[in-house]
Amino acid sequence: MIGDPKTRYREDPVRMLRAVRLAAKLGLLIDPAASRPIREMTDLIENVPPSRLFDEMLKLLTSGHAVRCVTRLREEGLHHGLLPLLDVILDQPLGERFVMLALDATDRRVREGKPVSPGFLFATLLWNEVLVKWDLLKSRGEPVIPALFLAMDEVLDVQAEKLAITRRIAGDIKDIWALQPRFEQRSGKRPYGVLQQPRFKAGYDFLLLRAESGEVAPEVGTWWTDFLHASDEGRADMLLPQPPGEARKRRRRRPPSGSGASLPE
Repeated sequence: MIGDPKTRYREDPVRMLRAVRLAAKLGLLIDPAASRPIREMTDLIENVPPSRLFDEMLKLLTSGHAVRCVTRLREEGLHHGLLPLLDVILDQPLGERFVMLALDATDRRVREGKPVSPGFLFATLLWNEVLVKWDLLKSRGEPVIPALFLAMDEVLDVQAEKLAITRRIAGDIKDIWALQPRFEQRSGKRPYGVLQQPRFKAGYDFLLLRAESGEVAPEVGTWWTDFLHASDEGRADMLLPQPPGEARKRRRRRPPSGSGASLPE
């Protein structure tokens, strides 16, 4: 690196992230003279505009070497304040396994020349934070689904202060998260409705990661894989019994307005 590293980092703190990304991508070590000041100057990242920080993080995570990049970020002390993933999840075994599986899958897609969805990627990175908020809200008596949506909004609002996640990507993230409780519904007509959701494939892939990491029972992912590829008759045979108390009440049909028809007495 030409010039004094401290001066260059002070002029543009993003250079610290770029140094980590380049070293991870090329399998190199950062020169000690350039690496040593990073730990002393990590607070400068707070001065980077959210939109620019988002772009840099996206480049890092879609470099094809995301696992190495995240590991190096932690080693250099740059994880604090960037994402809840890098602040908290890597210290929690279940969360770390889920995230590393997601990043490894992303790396494979990049190496194979396949597209990577920023919405899916950030949905995986922030999921553990949503789970924590969701469990807290449910413990306070909030109904399950409203609690999930409150948790989703809270996590994304916090991230908006650090990363300028676009409205479109935020919409994709929320669609993927919102589908997760619906995968637990495997009776009646509900599974057919899930298949029709625009973000079903992304939500399904997300579910498989949750099952592989141990967050949900493996049989849930297996059931949906079988249901997705089954024939119409096979799907009908796979439906689970309706849970007690969830059978829909029959509604009295109202005649069309002005039709002159009357309800039977």
